[in-house]
Amino acid sequence: MLDFAEYVKIFVALLVIVNPIGTMPMFLGLTQMHSIADKRRIAIVASISVAIVLTGSAVVGEHLLGFFGITIASFKVGGAILILLIALSMMHAETSREQQTPEEAKEAKEKESIAVVPLAIPLLSGPGAISTTIIYAAQRPSLAHLGAVIVCCLLVALTTWVALSVATQIGGRLGKTGINVVTRIMGLLLAAVAVEIFASGIVVLLPGLG
Repeated sequence: MLDFAEYVKIFVALLVIVNPIGTMPMFLGLTQMHSIADKRRIAIVASISVAIVLTGSAVVGEHLLGFFGITIASFKVGGAILILLIALSMMHAETSREQQTPEEAKEAKEKESIAVVPLAIPLLSGPGAISTTIIYAAQRPSLAHLGAVIVCCLLVALTTWVALSVATQIGGRLGKTGINVVTRIMGLLLAAVAVEIFASGIVVLLPGLG
């Protein structure tokens, strides 16, 4: 039987690492010359892209790791380190270089269409989000569990669409400082998620620690 609280936790963890609120300043900056209709279209395309990337990661991620001979425990440790780096950047209210480099940010400003790249990938559904999705999807070899994780991914994409759709209004109310405060809080939560994932992986690789 599925544990509702467990999937609420998975949803929150994915939402924190996707961090649509923290992406608002970038979204507003990249779309400042676009019309309202274009902003809505970009929000829709970006959210659909997030849904596809996260759902695809949940479905094929573990099989891809198996193809390369990578164990879930090893991936948990590596993924947790990546997630922790992103969390540390969030606590400094910065965009992590693991999500987007300065060169990619400069190139993004020159793109006509930024919905998929760089907005959906790698800003929203970057390496950290993909790693987290694969780790949670691989927790149980059950179709019901996989289906529940996919639902979490779709809810995160839906939440992302809502956030980007009202980015102008929320960004105006919160301001840069307000968004930075929210981003730092999410970074702290994400750091806790990273530590938990790291611990669950390291005790499998080093059973003596358990």
